[in-house]
Amino acid sequence: MNNQSFVYKGINISYTDDGTGEVLVLLHGFLETKNIWEPFISDFTKSHRLITIDLLGHGETGCLGYIHTMEQMADPVIALLENLGIKKCIILGHSMGGYVALAFAEKRPDFVVKLGLINSTSQEDSMERKQNRDRAILAVKDNPKRFIRMGIPNLFSPDNIEVYSKAIAHITEEALKTPVQGIIAALEGMKIRPERSSFLTNLNRPKLMIASKKDPVLDFKALKKEAEEAKMNLVVFPDGHMSFVENKIKFLHQIVHFIE
Repeated sequence: MNNQSFVYKGINISYTDDGTGEVLVLLHGFLETKNIWEPFISDFTKSHRLITIDLLGHGETGCLGYIHTMEQMADPVIALLENLGIKKCIILGHSMGGYVALAFAEKRPDFVVKLGLINSTSQEDSMERKQNRDRAILAVKDNPKRFIRMGIPNLFSPDNIEVYSKAIAHITEEALKTPVQGIIAALEGMKIRPERSSFLTNLNRPKLMIASKKDPVLDFKALKKEAEEAKMNLVVFPDGHMSFVENKIKFLHQIVHFIE
């Protein structure tokens, strides 16, 4: 990975820029970093220029405040592409990264060639989910390491926790580096993100949704309905929220097919 950084509003934004060709931008999820895409770099860069970025308060990118809205997270992505002279891209995001990809697309639809949501949604948080976010914020303030150590395994299908114990340990280790401010700012931002379902439906671009039947975070039936209404290409996996780990080979095949 060709790690680089640029200064945005006084903080360092960390990103990678590898390969040549049509630009593919991959955005990680909550408590993740750009490193989650490392296993796929050699495959994607065979045909594309791959940009990955640490979103605000994650990885090696600093915090800009105590609430990072999805729009604020999208702004450095836009700034980066403008700095690199990139005017068109395929953009895909996992979970929170999907929320950021939607905010990016709404701000700059002229940039977007194709859009993909990986275990993500255009729906806003339900009232229950917002309350869960508030509980999570309290848990983070109380004991951030415990919150992370409990949270990461719960993203996987229960059947896969033992199978992917090494991957879970590695993702947890990376997540433990996330500053408390970054964790809380992201939770606050996700909690207040707006509904973007009508925007997604009206976005006249090739669109992909990857949904998992045992996703503990998002309701599979709701995602299926959302994909149908937004006329998205729906890919269904049998496991949990971490489809790029739990269904790695099939995931790679589907993304390569979508971006080609």
